[in-house]
Amino acid sequence: MKRLNEFLEEVLNDLGTWCDTSATQDYKTVLRRIEHEGLSFLTITLTDYGKDFEKSLDRGYVGPSDFASFERRRGLPLFLGGFLDQVFDRSTGLLLDSPSIVAIWSIRQFSLMFGKIRLPCSDAREAAAFDSYVKCEQEVRLSDAFLAENDSLRDDFKRVGRILWARTFSIVDGNIANFRLRPKHGPGSTADMLLGNKKWNQLEWTARLENVFSHVDFLSTWSLLDRLDNVTILEPGAERPVKVISVPKTLKTPRLIAKEPTCMQYAQQALKDDLVGTIESFSHSRDEFDNFISTLVGFSDQTVNNRMAQIGSLTGTLATLDLSEASDRVSNQHVRLLLENHPHLFEAVDASRSRKADVPGHGVIRLAKFASMGSALTFPMEAIVFATVVFLGIERELKRPLTREIISNFSGLVRIYGDDIIIPVDFVASVVETLELFGFKVNTSKSFWNGVFRESCGKEYYAGEDVSITRLRSSLPSQRGSTAEIVSLSETRNQLYKAGLWRTTKLVDNILEGLIPFPVVEETSPILGKVSFLPVVSVDCWDYDLHIPLVKGMKVISKLPVDELDDYGALMKCLLTRCGLPATDSEHLRRAGRPRVVHIKRGMAQPW
Repeated sequence: MKRLNEFLEEVLNDLGTWCDTSATQDYKTVLRRIEHEGLSFLTITLTDYGKDFEKSLDRGYVGPSDFASFERRRGLPLFLGGFLDQVFDRSTGLLLDSPSIVAIWSIRQFSLMFGKIRLPCSDAREAAAFDSYVKCEQEVRLSDAFLAENDSLRDDFKRVGRILWARTFSIVDGNIANFRLRPKHGPGSTADMLLGNKKWNQLEWTARLENVFSHVDFLSTWSLLDRLDNVTILEPGAERPVKVISVPKTLKTPRLIAKEPTCMQYAQQALKDDLVGTIESFSHSRDEFDNFISTLVGFSDQTVNNRMAQIGSLTGTLATLDLSEASDRVSNQHVRLLLENHPHLFEAVDASRSRKADVPGHGVIRLAKFASMGSALTFPMEAIVFATVVFLGIERELKRPLTREIISNFSGLVRIYGDDIIIPVDFVASVVETLELFGFKVNTSKSFWNGVFRESCGKEYYAGEDVSITRLRSSLPSQRGSTAEIVSLSETRNQLYKAGLWRTTKLVDNILEGLIPFPVVEETSPILGKVSFLPVVSVDCWDYDLHIPLVKGMKVISKLPVDELDDYGALMKCLLTRCGLPATDSEHLRRAGRPRVVHIKRGMAQPW
């Protein structure tokens, strides 16, 4: 705790220096509240302070219910008061005409710095998360019932979906009909506990998949049919449910993911690659509308959202929206409505969708949602559904039916990446209302459209200025065996250095240098070390064979688990390489999966 207190003090001192204010009383408040509330003050209460601050920026004033757990003097909290006075008027709580950008960054930096530390939450909070999963499922059913009773809303949704996605779905539909899809396995865990290369020896399939993806084609080849003697074809009632599990996210709540059965995930990966690949291929199209579709949804490049958020912050013309429980609220009915005119794709998506989930504390339940995080199709299908609802909301505001030409006019103005949505400010009210009609919840604490603060895909801007922060992702290490903490703190150290928190950086250097060699290196070096704005690096010796300098330090070693694969499984893995060429990893038949343990090992390497 002493080391954490020192860290907190130095962060506040750095920020106080940047803003020319004293943070001494703020530090005393932090110590007092940690003593009474524990770490939850940093990870939960302080994070709520940061969220209230962001909403006050967006609103233009501090509301009476903001900062509820902090003592006030007139219109503003006493805590971080020296910083707040540079942003808001203390007597009225109104945003200043020219608030300090540095103070805005400083308040966000300290209040939100500890909210994403990966710590296991209490059993009660974990149980509450599973309860929320089931409650969300019930709410999706209510939303489905509402949609079923509203023919005009359902028809409008299908019509807008056809305009946006007809060409995409038709191409994928044809690829399925002509057996062009290539399945693959992902690196993650599965409901049937198969890991790494063992997935290539799977002998379980479902009758629903068999109707679209024959196990003869997906599990073997016609020349190796004797391998299929032991394949079990499961009828719908006997299918494995997805296994819902929790993984550490924050002290407040865990992240819930669903482990799919191996056979489902195998088929989902084939569909996902073809669907995403088709959309991304439109970026080279000469057709203006196809080209627009390639920019409308993103699957790998978050920088587009970052740039648009910055533009929205600078001009006030673009809003950034965030959805709560986004993937869990995409109904299977939403997807079915969009795909109903594409029979092969419809059947393939439906066949590869798990219908049941095993939820701790609740047993096996039938799913109304399309899929939880864990399905390979969740991310692309939620983006397609959100984009469709967004344009339906735009159509309602325009009060005229959309056409391809009208939609194309929104190029550079609408973008969906997962549940991060960017739209023109003029359409916010209509889009939010339409999203809620379809059962989605707009996260008002992370959605911005009134002021000049914007956030999307991990970057934040105020009046066009980058006010993104550095977050502490793990506990401070106290021994050399804390490998994950050491690696994480090394990365955080370099982010703090580049952010100008140099007293904090010096403290982190002292912590790490007490545990491992920690030389000055370039960011490209394989050695864990500190970056510097100065054109210097550490050099310990010279390699006379290669004529390069070397530095002594710690390397991160994360070997894939040994998982030998031979016989039919090895042949299938080689035949199904994505590019049709031999695998570039010569060890892929010997090692596979995700590293189970990360080590650091002393060694010599280039400092750049």
